[in-house]
Formats: sequence, C-alpha cells, structure tokens
Amino acid sequence: MTEQTPLVTGVDFVTVATQDIGPAVEFYEGTLGLQKSKQWGDMPAYEFETGNLTVAVMQSDAFGVEFQTNNHPLEFRVDDFDAAKAELESRGVSFKGDPIDSGVCHQAFFEDPDGNTLAIHHRYAPVGAKPGDAQE
Repeated sequence: MTEQTPLVTGVDFVTVATQDIGPAVEFYEGTLGLQKSKQWGDMPAYEFETGNLTVAVMQSDAFGVEFQTNNHPLEFRVDDFDAAKAELESRGVSFKGDPIDSGVCHQAFFEDPDGNTLAIHHRYAPVGAKPGDAQE
C-alpha cells in the first residue's frame, strides 16, 4: 500500500458574509479589535487576523453570491473570558443567553451586524480533559 499525498493541506481563511461592508469592517476591526490585514483588490472584502486563522468578511452581492447568515458560531479564543465578555459588552455587544460552561471551557454567543453567530471561547482544562475530570 502506498501513501497518498493529501489533496487538502490546510485552511487559509474562513469567510463571513455581509450585506454592507462598512458596518462589518467597523465591527470586526473596531468592536472585536481584530487587525485588518488586506482588502481583496477593489472589492468589498477584507481579511482580519486572529493569530491562528484569517477571517475574511465579504459583501456577498458584489461577488454574485446570495447573502445568508451563518447560524453556527465562529468561536474567537480569549485568554480571560470574563474580562473579554465585559469589554465586548462595554463596546455594545449583546450576548445571547447565559455563558455556557461545558466542563472544559466557557463560551458565550453573540451576533455581528448582519446576524452571523459568533462566540468568545476559553478552554480552561487541558486538551484531552473531559467534563468532570479533576481540575489541578
């Protein structure tokens, strides 16, 4: 049996749809504090850096794509969950429901101006730990 070269070798970026690039850029850059790294030529699409994955925000209609919100969260890693949540609230973010403690992480859901579901996430247990494992 021979080893096959993988067809897919990584993920370069994820795309988030918007109906209006102006408010979307203000939200991702201003409210979330992400670094805007580049624009797609003259098109209404910008890339934002998170440290481990690029988030591209793209005005759907300019690319001939029907706009649809994403109702499953894009989870942004934070080091201090409570401080990040409080800071985002001070910047006008409204969280949906109470934060979730899964037994290994905390997360809280919110939306961008277009209604795309986002979340902040902090894993407090070691990778591989399961809910209920003794915390050290």
